[in-house]
Amino acid sequence: MKKMLKAVMSLVLSAMIVFTMAGCGNQEASKGKEEDGGKTAVRVAYFPNITHSQALVMKNKKTLEDKWGDKCDVSWTSFNAGPAEMEAIFAGEIDLGYIGPVPALSANAKSNGEVKIISNSTDAGAVLLKRKDAGIETVKDLAGKKVAVPQLGNTQHLCLLNILEENGLKTTDEGGDVTVNASANADILNLMDNGSVDAAIVPEPWGTTIEKNGNAEILLDYKELFLEGNYPTAVVVVHQDFLDKHPDLVKEFIEAHEETTDYINSNQDEAMGIVNAEIKEATGKALSDDIIKGAFERMTISTKLNKEAIMKFGNISKDEGFIDAVPEESDVFTTEFN
Repeated sequence: MKKMLKAVMSLVLSAMIVFTMAGCGNQEASKGKEEDGGKTAVRVAYFPNITHSQALVMKNKKTLEDKWGDKCDVSWTSFNAGPAEMEAIFAGEIDLGYIGPVPALSANAKSNGEVKIISNSTDAGAVLLKRKDAGIETVKDLAGKKVAVPQLGNTQHLCLLNILEENGLKTTDEGGDVTVNASANADILNLMDNGSVDAAIVPEPWGTTIEKNGNAEILLDYKELFLEGNYPTAVVVVHQDFLDKHPDLVKEFIEAHEETTDYINSNQDEAMGIVNAEIKEATGKALSDDIIKGAFERMTISTKLNKEAIMKFGNISKDEGFIDAVPEESDVFTTEFN
């Protein structure tokens, strides 16, 4: 059943890639018209989430617009899930994007290297929570329990699978007794409240939000979840076509990304206010001060790529059937722009 489900997921994604790539000719035509007008269109994807803080700050402060002036026409597109952003990249609708490391690696593998990881954004920023009345004291107590993740095959799901393996546990799909429930982060809060799930791995700010809600507590904190917290939660990717045509713009984008990272780390209170303002604009609701502060304490804002961690995610993805083969490291990352 497990292999059949993942095979279906893989076929659907592959079909999506073929379909969207088939429409790239029209995308290229429209892109050319934009460039004929004297400006180069630069289309950036992001999530309205604190793990994409550099994107939120750059969007708010119009960093790219100021950097490029009349040279470029910058547009920002918000997504709520990695597959939707991947689809937009494959369709030629997005040039650069902030995304989770696992969707980024999957996109690279399934596009034969057309999507490259070019920088890190944030590290850690996820926790494993247990419902207080679920009878869970250690990870081994997850046996026979229901555990929620935001999405099958995403970063938090792979962290869970790694944790279960390290503790001699298996999911029901593998013949074990741990049930995995894939639900949106906002729904996981309700599922925890009504007892539908016993535990959950979620990214920030949902970890702090669910903990502060009062019915759950931390089982594994961000440093205990995977590689002592030294793993990426969000990375920056570029479509190879855009990189080939505009290596100078990609280099300048990364410069802005790095400068914004330094700004956030040096002015955290001010940066948190900007991030929260952007979250409110995108979702209609700002985070409370204690939630956003707690969430920031569980993640590291950094441009340093942990390639080893990302490739380990790749091995887990392959073992679990989410990708057919782990791409070569040299085909995944690009950090030099000529």
